[in-house]
Amino acid sequence: MTQNSNRTPSAIDRIADSFVEQLLELSPETAMSLGIPGSEQAYDDHSPAGTAAYRALLVKTLAALDEASTGELDEVDVVTLDIMRERLGLDVEIIDTGVTQLNNLECVAQSARNLFDLMPTDTVEDWVNIAGRLSNLPGALDGFVESLSASRDAGHVSAVRQVREVAAQCEAYVADGGYFDELLDRAPDTDADLTSAMITGVARAKAAYAQLADFLEKDLAPDAPDEDAVGREYYQLMSRLFLGATVDLDETYAWGVAELDRIIAEQEAVANEIEPGASIARAREVLEADESRTLHGTDALQAWMQQKSDQALKDLAGTHFDIEAPMDRLECCIAPTHEGGIYYTGPSSDFSRPGRMWWSVPEGEDTFQTWAETSTVYHEGVPGHHLQIATALLAGADLNRYRSEIVWTSGFGEGWALYAERLMEELGYLADPGDRMGMLDGQRLRAARVVFDIGVHLGLEVPERWRSSSEPETWDADKGWEFLKANMFESEGRIRFEFMRYLGWPGQAPSYKIGQRLWEQLREQVREQEGDDFDEKAFHTRALRLGGMGLDSLTKAVLRG
Repeated sequence: MTQNSNRTPSAIDRIADSFVEQLLELSPETAMSLGIPGSEQAYDDHSPAGTAAYRALLVKTLAALDEASTGELDEVDVVTLDIMRERLGLDVEIIDTGVTQLNNLECVAQSARNLFDLMPTDTVEDWVNIAGRLSNLPGALDGFVESLSASRDAGHVSAVRQVREVAAQCEAYVADGGYFDELLDRAPDTDADLTSAMITGVARAKAAYAQLADFLEKDLAPDAPDEDAVGREYYQLMSRLFLGATVDLDETYAWGVAELDRIIAEQEAVANEIEPGASIARAREVLEADESRTLHGTDALQAWMQQKSDQALKDLAGTHFDIEAPMDRLECCIAPTHEGGIYYTGPSSDFSRPGRMWWSVPEGEDTFQTWAETSTVYHEGVPGHHLQIATALLAGADLNRYRSEIVWTSGFGEGWALYAERLMEELGYLADPGDRMGMLDGQRLRAARVVFDIGVHLGLEVPERWRSSSEPETWDADKGWEFLKANMFESEGRIRFEFMRYLGWPGQAPSYKIGQRLWEQLREQVREQEGDDFDEKAFHTRALRLGGMGLDSLTKAVLRG
């Protein structure tokens, strides 16, 4: 792997790079996520005017691509054209629905706060930037309110349970001792001007979130529907967004039902390894009672995550994957929030900010089971998200900035991470039956949410195994809740968080397992195509070095290559 290239940027590359430059001007939040300096205190324009400006950029770029596509194209150009036409064209379709997204995980209410997790805190200047961003936060939330109001006027309001959930999150941010108070407590007190700016910024941020909560509860909630399901047409659009592929939703639902049954049978076999004759529930009791598999406190959790991650990097480099400096560094962190998620943030384009794995530990949780989370470390780190994202960054000289830095498709990235978990099992890293049971717990959840997500949002029939009676039943949120509790071995708080996420972010959660399926199908297609010449390491390197894209584009690019 190298950052050097003899390839001269083409007309298509120049259009792609120009799109990135203009996108970064419109989206300082994107620049921040990429570690690009110059917009440390700014926010995107989240109003309808900001959306219109982004749409205009999309349309202009698509027209430029069409004009340039009549010239001479190499393989990189062919792939770039396919990716950008699919991704940018789909963005236009989604904007034109008039829907402004509001849910408990991925909307402006969370992203405006999440930016602070990426900001450095080493110097006074760093804290000056934090204070400046805090003071600018009200404008971002005001724009979001404008867009939510416009969406409502067009007849699109998220379900009432999502509206109230986001309002509760906003209230938690601004509560005494909440996130912003904690941020103020962390600021250095050696500079009077900085202290004053932080106090002012925190006050403005808290007031803005309080106003957003008030708008959601008093203005939006009365117009919000009780119905959670979004219906087939909008769901198909969201499925395309998260997969970068068009799948038959009914066939995929049936596959999800069968895959869930298969994983449960696999778990039953592993349970018997843990204790002869044990049920899955009994095997989990045995594992949870094993003190050698238990961590106490977040310091121990962070140290264990780092040790597992470092060992995977060391073992896999040069044997099963290409892992060179500077991508051979991954930091494991405890997140400053308490929302229950485990996630990865990528390195800056120059790797001065490393890739990081974050664990957002819910309030009150202080013991952690290593057997349940070993595969999670591989999912978020290596060979999961860190390998995928860092490989694309290092391949940037052979591609363009859009492909190496910007484009992200959940089915590609999350599908790869789930594929990586199973791959680690194949490579022997989950030979311990406890670790394998933990991996299967995760795989079971991902299969269950294919069933839940498609079933609830499309109003499909509940599989016989999961009915509450012998009579046919149709999915709704209440039946989905009971189904999740039967297939997700987590705390009540974690289950509720995931339940809300699936209801409010249609199509995203299934993209993990469906993406894994498509990655595995692609590997088998290449294996069949290459026969005895098939090299798994070469397959992985070639696919990841293509950069981010939708899964239909990936399949075409890999098979053509």
